[in-house]
Amino acid sequence: MAEAQALADREPTENEIKLVIGASSAGTVFEWYDFFIYGTLAYILKDAFYDVDDPTLGLLLVWSTFAVGFAFRPIGAILFGFLGDRLGRKYTFLVTVTLMGIATAGVGLIPTVDQVGVVAPIIVIFLRVIQGLALGGEYGGAAIYVAEHAPPEKRGFYTSFIQASVAGGFVLSIVVVLACRAIIPEDDFNAWGWRVPFLLSIFLLAISLWMRFKLSESPVFKAMKEAGETSGNPFVESFTYPGNPKRIFVALFGVAGILTTIWYTAFFSSLSFLKGDMRLDELTVELILLAAGLISLGFYLIVGKWSDRVGRKKPIIIGALATLVLLFPIFWTMGSLANPALAEASERSPVVVSGTQCVTDPFAELLDREPTDCGKVLGSLIASGVSYSVVESDTLGVTVAGEPVEIADEWLSNGPARSEGLQAALTPYGFDFERQVPPLLNIIGIIAMLLVLGVLSALTYGSVAALLSEMFPPKIRYSSMSIPYHIGAGYLGGFLPLISGIIVASTGNVYSGLWYTWVVVAFGVVIAWWGLPDGPPTDFSDDIHP
Repeated sequence: MAEAQALADREPTENEIKLVIGASSAGTVFEWYDFFIYGTLAYILKDAFYDVDDPTLGLLLVWSTFAVGFAFRPIGAILFGFLGDRLGRKYTFLVTVTLMGIATAGVGLIPTVDQVGVVAPIIVIFLRVIQGLALGGEYGGAAIYVAEHAPPEKRGFYTSFIQASVAGGFVLSIVVVLACRAIIPEDDFNAWGWRVPFLLSIFLLAISLWMRFKLSESPVFKAMKEAGETSGNPFVESFTYPGNPKRIFVALFGVAGILTTIWYTAFFSSLSFLKGDMRLDELTVELILLAAGLISLGFYLIVGKWSDRVGRKKPIIIGALATLVLLFPIFWTMGSLANPALAEASERSPVVVSGTQCVTDPFAELLDREPTDCGKVLGSLIASGVSYSVVESDTLGVTVAGEPVEIADEWLSNGPARSEGLQAALTPYGFDFERQVPPLLNIIGIIAMLLVLGVLSALTYGSVAALLSEMFPPKIRYSSMSIPYHIGAGYLGGFLPLISGIIVASTGNVYSGLWYTWVVVAFGVVIAWWGLPDGPPTDFSDDIHP
């Protein structure tokens, strides 16, 4: 039975559509809240679960564990995609939301590394694996469920609520953290209060399940099941169905690769950049991201509706090309507004490090490897948000504006002393290492830059649920769209904070990590231009989707 006929046989009422969108979006907000709360609290979790002296290493370990969840998303996509195409859309994403809620609440119950040692990060990794598996099945199920209820002429608008819900999960994570910080004293929050946002997942899970149990199965899946047209093996057919390998390739690099790197750069790279490199007050950063995130939610809906008229390809291409032009200027502007003294001092008084084997080794402590003296100095400068250049020399030295800095013997054996000493030496040259609260106009400027990133994200993400639903045949749709989406989001996007952090740690330039996003988007826009269909949106047909 054709998809169009199935929809014609049973057109959902307006109230049914509202319930479908509301329940699917609420569940998506909840699942992404669970996933993002880990990233939002990264600066606390590095001390709770990892016993390392190097702050850069601690943060990289947190992002490594964050990436583990993403690494398992494609496996979740295969597993739950199979179940979604075989058993139905509704019950599959009931399972995924339950797994996510239990795993997230579990993070809030893990003893710290001081209490149980290495067992703590092992448990965290296990729960992140469960989260990744669950999230691998969630997005495809929610997106397809809404798309298969929506009339074709409104599919982009209705499914854009799912895209906005992903950003909504990030916003909710910030709201909950801010509320907890307001209620719990700072020292207590850092000691135990960070657990509360994780434990709240139990209540959010109950609400999400209540809403989703009220839903009925997708009309498209019911029609296929009644006609006996469901797939025997959705995973195999996803790679053997005529034209599907090309569609999966395009969906992976020309859609998921673009949207996910832009999205994580807009939200997570900016979070890490402002809190870490620019040394902004943590509460100020969270309020800035909350304001930008709330306003950005509407952009996804606007782009989704626009795509119903102009097609799905045009917004993605425009957003990707604009990202290539604007990415670095946006972050340069944010840096100059967030910590003007640091930005001006770096330009006016350049820091030059000289020595032998002047390369950073961020994982040296973890691998029980002794970094070089020059590498230790570079690591401390990176952790302080200071850009530098390196000159090969037989002796270790640091100069600021051409003036030498005296390196104490203690610096080479004591990380905290090294960081404090370097910061004290740089402060007279205008470097300000205190936590910053910029003037109001600067804060408004930072929010404006984040909103530009929000627009770029919306252009490349707002219509994607509709696009991917239209790209693949109904009987293998759950698997076919979930596999490339979660490989792209899991590896190209999920590893972005870790890869960018390693690039910055290796180069000493706080902006160098952006090159990862730029390269992935540049490659993706070529694939999207070549592989995405032009013109107004159309339902899947073998005639028009070779």
